[in-house]
Amino acid sequence: MTVKNGVKKRVEKLRKVINHHRYLYHVLDKPEISDATLDSLKHELAQLEKEYPEFLTSDSPTQRIGGKPLDEFVKVRHKIRQWSFDDAFSEEEIRDFDEKIKRMLTKETGHKGDLFYTCEIKIDGFKIVLIYEKGILKTAATRGDGEVGEDVTQNVKTIESVPLKLEKDVDIVAEGEIWMSKKEFERINDERKKKKETLFANPRNAAAGSIRQLDPKVAASRKLDSFVYDLTFLTPSVEKKTLGVSQPKTQFEELELLKELGFKVNQYYKLCKNIEEVISFWKEWEKKKDKQEYGIDGIVVKLNERKFQELLGYTGKSPRFAIAFKFRAEQATTIVEDIQVQVGRTGVLTPVAHLRPVVVAGSVVSRATLHNEDEIRRLGVRIGDTVIIQKAGDVIPDVIGVVRDLRTGKEKVFKMPDKCPICRSAIKRDAGSPLIRCSNNKCSVRHRRALYYFASKKAFDIEGLGPKIVNALLDNNLIQDAADIFDLKEGDLVPLERFGEKSAENLINAINIHKEINLDKFITSLGIFNVGEETARDMAKKFGSIEKIEKLSLEELESVRNIGCIVAKSIYDWFRDDYNKRFLKKLLQRIKIKKIKIIKGGKLEGKKFVLTGTLSSMSRDMAKEKIRALAGEINETVSKNTDFVVAGDDPGSKYEKAKKLGVKIIDEQELLKML
Repeated sequence: MTVKNGVKKRVEKLRKVINHHRYLYHVLDKPEISDATLDSLKHELAQLEKEYPEFLTSDSPTQRIGGKPLDEFVKVRHKIRQWSFDDAFSEEEIRDFDEKIKRMLTKETGHKGDLFYTCEIKIDGFKIVLIYEKGILKTAATRGDGEVGEDVTQNVKTIESVPLKLEKDVDIVAEGEIWMSKKEFERINDERKKKKETLFANPRNAAAGSIRQLDPKVAASRKLDSFVYDLTFLTPSVEKKTLGVSQPKTQFEELELLKELGFKVNQYYKLCKNIEEVISFWKEWEKKKDKQEYGIDGIVVKLNERKFQELLGYTGKSPRFAIAFKFRAEQATTIVEDIQVQVGRTGVLTPVAHLRPVVVAGSVVSRATLHNEDEIRRLGVRIGDTVIIQKAGDVIPDVIGVVRDLRTGKEKVFKMPDKCPICRSAIKRDAGSPLIRCSNNKCSVRHRRALYYFASKKAFDIEGLGPKIVNALLDNNLIQDAADIFDLKEGDLVPLERFGEKSAENLINAINIHKEINLDKFITSLGIFNVGEETARDMAKKFGSIEKIEKLSLEELESVRNIGCIVAKSIYDWFRDDYNKRFLKKLLQRIKIKKIKIIKGGKLEGKKFVLTGTLSSMSRDMAKEKIRALAGEINETVSKNTDFVVAGDDPGSKYEKAKKLGVKIIDEQELLKML
């Protein structure tokens, strides 16, 4: 045997032994050797790999901590769409979920009787998506928006409980949670306090902050852990004969398979034979949740049979076969130290309660919206009051009441300002509305938010031109209004922070691509108060050009369907404002507007549709486009003139109104047949 062959065998043996003891220590919590012994084995392996770099592989235990700090995280598109769960907060809601599934399965399969559910602990952590090719970890990514996340592979490799190599050479996507123990959280915050750094609000934030460090050594210095709970095979079928694994038929079996592959799976999962056993499991863990070293904010309930899961499928954002059964909403009391007013894109003034910081549902809360003056009056909130704050799951906290018995007499009644707090312009209240708005179109905060909207997907859809970039352009006097965006050159951008030559080139290309825009999108981009996408489309179809629209009388505007006197007045006033007229002229010199394509002769011509609820096979926007492609019309409100109300999952008030008016209600399958 040559020296190299001997070294190769020693390296392979060391890796196998180190991985075995890593699994015993970090996954099973049953170490058989001391830390010092394991460190010694790792040291020997590292020395051999250094001397013989040809034997170094990406799945070696020595590669957990390494690599230079990144300049930025790279975006990655998920191979498997990442969904979020719908929430249930009460026994009534979880029973409704069970009944809904039973109805659907009875209709589709004839199945009757109780359903089996696999219940898992819902870890309050940071979601991670792991891709393995032939059993080797290739990519670890954040959830992101469900379709695109960020590549955090180097940081995840520092987590010992995440296997770099699986027990089988399979191609899979595994999903799980990265979490930090309460003890480690306290240690890190103690260190940050000594350094006078900002403290993490909770272990989940600390875990997320650690995973999103550009330097992997920072993530490695924090004792992160993981639980994996889901897998999807990337190959169409897995041959049991060759790999020793096959696609599990149930959710319970899937968790067992994850353990066999070498993942750390939370041990507290249970197969429940009916929904009442699910509720018992939920009650049990509501009492025990604070005794674990990790945060728990509920349980996840999944239909056990995979064939039923596949049959039920997904809505636009979540699986129909699963739900997050959250623990009861937590409440806390705190003091309203101040009430301040924020100004939104359309000039609406919103009062916000600034609170003495308090922990609610595991997070530090320091503010809550009070919505409007009417809500403040209804609650009777005063500055200095002790109030009850409620936070359910991840929802923004609400002020739900005032503890009047704790008043001292020093509390101050809040009054909405009679001038804009930003620009000091007069404010105005729309008739019949609780909303108050700044009258100044050039108000700085209002102006910024209008620019965010102008570049957003609903309007010009300029990729890469988000709020931070808009702010940078304004702060550096590179733009004064939206029209200036189309005058930007690469050289203007390169000196700015966050920009290099390539990113500057990409943004300018994105801007140039969108110098041509459909009329309806253009009207939407103007941000006229009360004018949404459907109203903009109706105007574009009826009048055909912006030049014609800007000259319309109130009566002509009111002739557009779904435009009443209030919306008509809003549009009429916008086009007669001197600032808006100058801006519109400037903008039209830089862009080209395309006429909206009006389709005639389609089989849905003359038919009026209203969509409500969530569709599973497509988004509502996509459904609207398909209806329009067949000359159908979309309405936002239900009336006697509506021909069809398309009801998806969890339909809203439009569904009830349709029933009262006797309008025909169809489901998604019926719509698909029409299309």
